[in-house]
Amino acid sequence: MRHTRYDTILVIVFTILSAILYFIPTGFEGAQPTNAVRVRGKIVQVNNDDVQQLGMLKKGHQEVVVQILEGQHKGETHSSTNQLLGRLDLDKIYTVGDTALVVLTEDQNGAITFVNAQDHYRLGLELLLLGLFAVLLIAFAGWTGLKALLSFVFAALLLWKGLVPCMLNGYDPIWLSLGVIALLTAVVIFLVAGVTRKGVAAFAGAFLGVLTSCLMAWYFTYKFHVHGAVMPFAETLLYSGFGHLDLAKIYIAAVFIAASGAVMDLAMDVAASMHEVVEKKPDISRYEALKSGIRVGRAVVGTMTTTLLLAYSGGFITLLMAFMAQGIPLANMFNLIYVAAEVLKTIVGSFGLVTVAPFTAVVGAFLFVRK
Repeated sequence: MRHTRYDTILVIVFTILSAILYFIPTGFEGAQPTNAVRVRGKIVQVNNDDVQQLGMLKKGHQEVVVQILEGQHKGETHSSTNQLLGRLDLDKIYTVGDTALVVLTEDQNGAITFVNAQDHYRLGLELLLLGLFAVLLIAFAGWTGLKALLSFVFAALLLWKGLVPCMLNGYDPIWLSLGVIALLTAVVIFLVAGVTRKGVAAFAGAFLGVLTSCLMAWYFTYKFHVHGAVMPFAETLLYSGFGHLDLAKIYIAAVFIAASGAVMDLAMDVAASMHEVVEKKPDISRYEALKSGIRVGRAVVGTMTTTLLLAYSGGFITLLMAFMAQGIPLANMFNLIYVAAEVLKTIVGSFGLVTVAPFTAVVGAFLFVRK
């Protein structure tokens, strides 16, 4: 009952903290015009006369008529222009019946002065997916699943309301990210494992693994001559008035942030296994418990490292395909800064994974075994 009471207190505390984070302003809300209103709209008419087909690309513009589906202008129809840039990654083509996210610009009297059908409306499906995920998680794991869902929500809010605004305001990305990841690691692990020796061992091992990845990323990023401009929209950020940002440090932070989830997972696996061994064999020696933790770590770390490789390479599969299609030699490919950045991210993240198992095993041996 003691652990259950602690669990309940933790859930209440982090539920309150999540609610506070949700309502805390980021400080950048004023970047958007105050007279802009976002609503759902239905495409009721499309004119493609000015769309030019250039191979696979389309240029020109679509003329569409949008019916507003919500808000004070519900039921009204307005014309909008969908400008095509000839870029498959940015252009969207509307057809009659599509639902779009529409941005309305209003004057001081509330009358609409400009209508922009910004993109296809996807928020409803995203919320549906999130809801299905929450139901599945709670149905499968029960109370533990509820705590895992709470940690998921808290992590997302902390990253959006804490980490990102502080980075934009010029705080050191490395120290800031280390602090945020330490907090998230504590929240995730203690919510799942409780404030127990198992939780403490998993937290200590995970944080030491993240710290290892941080130090490796800091050293090799500069040795590789990798700068943060390899990250998506990095240059856009600089040109938007944030030229003071250190993109190299942001990239370093991104490396160990990306690996931190897998590191937490592995630390919990080792700590839980060692705890179970000690529970079943209370007279085990500290050295034997350490060896058991190392064996579990060896069994898990192989698949975890491959998990990182697949996760990172999956995001750049089209880049690899383009290189192969052009017959570019491997030496050229791996020397390219985009590929080198992903190699660095994968291997440095794997360093954290490999080291987290012995770190957790050592800490667990001292915490679980008293002799």
